[in-house]
Amino acid sequence: MNIQENISLKSYNTFGIDAKARFFIEINGLAQLQKVLELEAYPKKFIISGGSNMLLTNDIDALVMHINLKGITVVEENEEEVVVKAMAGENWHELVLWSLDNGYGGLENLSLIPGNTGTAPIQNIGAYGVELKDVFVSCSAMEIESGNLIAFDAKDCEFGYRDSIFKNDAKNKYIITSVSLKLTKKNHDLNTGYGAIEGELKKNGVVYPTIQDVSNAVIAIRQSKLPDPKELGNSGSFFKNPVISRKNLEKLKKIHPDIPSYSMDKDQFKIPAGWLIEQCGFKGKRFGDAGVHEKQALVLVNYGNATGGEILELAQLIHQEVDSKFKIRIHPEVNIIK
Repeated sequence: MNIQENISLKSYNTFGIDAKARFFIEINGLAQLQKVLELEAYPKKFIISGGSNMLLTNDIDALVMHINLKGITVVEENEEEVVVKAMAGENWHELVLWSLDNGYGGLENLSLIPGNTGTAPIQNIGAYGVELKDVFVSCSAMEIESGNLIAFDAKDCEFGYRDSIFKNDAKNKYIITSVSLKLTKKNHDLNTGYGAIEGELKKNGVVYPTIQDVSNAVIAIRQSKLPDPKELGNSGSFFKNPVISRKNLEKLKKIHPDIPSYSMDKDQFKIPAGWLIEQCGFKGKRFGDAGVHEKQALVLVNYGNATGGEILELAQLIHQEVDSKFKIRIHPEVNIIK
């Protein structure tokens, strides 16, 4: 069992934070995962996967387990649909590309989301009008205490907006090992009405889009707004879009008549956090090596040598300013590891 000591986690988190793991091991199989969980010599354990939705603010004084379980298989199919099982260590975007190569629809709007498949249910990842729960069948998760594999269906996962049971009651109790998704083989239900997808398709002269066309449009939009973590450290959207009541929205419109909003139901409205942050003057601002991206205010970036603490300080400053100006509290979408 290859347990290493004092390993830098810089390449294991998309922010590029140079925190260190006291101990580190690569997990490549389920049996190995069970054995490592049983190691009494390392009572403190920490799970890391794609590292795309986390901010490390300190070194990790524990055994860091990098989940690197691989494999994509078709487990069920008929003429209309297919159920695909992807292991937790599969890169999410690579899974999307695999589904497109096989003609399977349902993931195209979720193209280019950073991270690995195993963390997708935790966050109920979503983009451009589609969320993971729309295609989710189930996931397998290993209970940390017992080492048993347990299946969670969509109801069990208690999905919400960027939320699930794994961020609440089941937090730190399970390690997701695989995810099963139901995708379409034909008669794909394309979602092109959200964001700039229609405009991108029109620009490319696409009248009757395919799933590949939608994916290409989403990739182009994301690349035009969001920095590549390999070139500029970031974790995508740092904050969730806040949801407020109709009453609060009407009050805000009297002071800020141009405030954008998206109806979720008759009394709940989503406000773009990026717009709020931009109105507070943070877009493109740099504080040492921590900063706010010049094209998308929702994205906090590491220009090279920022510490996790410095990024967190910037996030807290943004939170305070948005609250002061709009009386709206924005909360991190990223997991803060202290």
